[in-house]
Parts: sequence; C-alpha cells; structure tokens
Amino acid sequence: MTLTPQPGILDIELYKGGQSQLPGVDDVIKLSSNENPFGPGDLAKEAFAKSVHQLHRYPSSDHAALRAAIADVHGLDGERIICGSGSDEIINFLCQAYAGAGDEVIYTEHGFAMYRICALAAGATPVEVSERERVVDVERILEACNERTRLVFIANPANPTGTMVGGNELARLAAGLPDQALLVLDGAYAEYVDNFDGCAGLVEQRDNVVMTRTFSKLHGLGGLRIGWGYGPADVINVLNRIRAPFNLSQTQLDVAEAAIRDADHAAFSRKENTRLRAWLAAALMKIGVPSDTSCANFILARFADRAEAEACDGYLKKNGLIVRRVAGYGLPNCLRITIGDEASCRRVAHTIAAFKEDRK
Repeated sequence: MTLTPQPGILDIELYKGGQSQLPGVDDVIKLSSNENPFGPGDLAKEAFAKSVHQLHRYPSSDHAALRAAIADVHGLDGERIICGSGSDEIINFLCQAYAGAGDEVIYTEHGFAMYRICALAAGATPVEVSERERVVDVERILEACNERTRLVFIANPANPTGTMVGGNELARLAAGLPDQALLVLDGAYAEYVDNFDGCAGLVEQRDNVVMTRTFSKLHGLGGLRIGWGYGPADVINVLNRIRAPFNLSQTQLDVAEAAIRDADHAAFSRKENTRLRAWLAAALMKIGVPSDTSCANFILARFADRAEAEACDGYLKKNGLIVRRVAGYGLPNCLRITIGDEASCRRVAHTIAAFKEDRK
C-alpha cells in the first residue's frame, strides 16, 4: 500500500516569503514583506518583556481580553471576533469549515497566494477570476459563481496591487452571491486607509460576509503571528469549533492587546506611510516607473516588460535593496516595494534612477 496525501495537497506550491538576506552584502534593507519599518510601539515592547514571567502558564483559551480590546478600539461585538495565528489561520479555518471536495473557492487574478493554498488543502477547487487593470472586478466574480461556490476571497486593499474596491461594489457582490456562499474580505492593509472600517459595517448588515485583519502590518507584529476575524455569530461559532484551544500563546495575546490600544503608534505609522508612499510613487513616476494609486504600505512599480523588472531587481540587490518580484502573482513586469522609512525610500528612488540612467 502506497501512502498518498489527500487530493489537492500535491498541487500546492510551497509558499516563499520575502527574501531577507543577500550573500556578501552587509548593508541590506529588506523591503520585500510589507513590514512596518518602525516595528511595534513601546507599549507592545513592554508587554512582550513582561510576558517572560508567565511562560510556564497555559494561555487563555477564549482570548477574552484581546477580543474585548479589539471590540473596544473598533466598536465591534467581541462575541463575533475570533483570533488566530495570523489572519492566514482564519482563512484556513474558513476553508476547512466551509469548503471541501466538489466545492469551489473563488479568488482573483492577482490575489494573495494563501487563498488558493487553503482551498486546495481543504480539498476544494480554487477558481481564479480575472481582474480589470489590476483591480478586482465584481461583475466577473458574480459571473463565476454557481451552485458549487462556497467562498469568495477578496483582499481590500489588495496585495500585491495595492488597489481597492468601493463599498457599494462590495455590497453589490455580497447581495449577489449564491445563498450557500460566504464573502471573505481580507483587511490586512485596512488600517492604512484613513477612516476605513475594513467593511465591518457590511459584516454587521449581512449574514454572509466575514472580515479578517492582522497585527502583522500597521502594528508591526509580523514576527509574532497574530490575526483576527469578525463575522456572523453562527460562522464564528463554527470556526471556534475547529480552532485549537491554545492556538495563541499568552505572549501573543498580551502584546497584541497592548498594540491595538496604542493609538499614538498606529497614527504615527499610518501618517509616515501615507507621506512616504506618495513621495516614492511620485519620485519613480518622474523617472518613468509608474504605479497604481496604492492604499497599502507598498507600491507596485511597473516596468516596460519582465526583462526590465528582473534587471532592476538584480540592480537593487547589488545595492543592498531587497524588493519582491511578483511574477508568481501574474505580474512579471512589476516589483512590489514596501514603504520603508525615509532613508530607505530615498535610497530606492536613487538606485532605480541610476538603473534607468545606466540603461540609456
């Protein structure tokens, strides 16, 4: 008898995170993983230091304190919040609970890789829907829906494009889905948009919409892996039945609670990102490298073709700058560049300008 995995598992390509080191280069700036260049705030750091005294204790299994903090800061119902090891785990829970053999999971052309991975891991069939000029097209998604559709994943703002879909369009999508389907709105970058609730309002208006969020971006806690979701009470009840009781350590819980209550650090990080994102996009546009208006903490720089994008990536690496190639997301002529601090942004602009000058 030959041991074989469940159908779909071997169709999963191993996920590759953003590169962080360059052999032989000491002064390296990593701009490949959309991390907050300022890291976590002081309140989160203090909570991390204090947590060392409780490492021998099992963590809270209901995440009550963190859920209450999230609910307080965002004006939500804490009973409808679930916490996970990054928002990736919430995405996996949704696929595990609601999709399986014979079901379809929709994601869009340039959508986050984990949607396809989690669908395949659950035994479902991932269905890719084309976008329109790097923006999610609601009409095309509705056309792709059928009686087998169980989940529709949309990142808003999107990764790696940085583009957004308006609230009216998302409401139209939610209203037009088949009765058995859930709309999942991935809000990993929602905090970078001023006065945006990540579509929490839409979640509360309907019984077929779930929102996911993360502490990895604005809050600077990518290394701790903490995320959360907000949805209909019956959906959250289902997800909690498959969630491991101790899926988050007490350190994760305490640091996340401190981070989400640190309004000053969040405001500072958001303000600096907005300022430097606009500056970098304008600086690259002046030298012939356009990008769509980004609503996240990165820009998607577009080059003439794949060859130029790859050549520029190589040039950046020689100069100690690591950005992200996104050919795997159907964007071979693009490089995704995380917004770093001011010195990093200026170094990127100067280096790409030198690259363009050398090619004349």
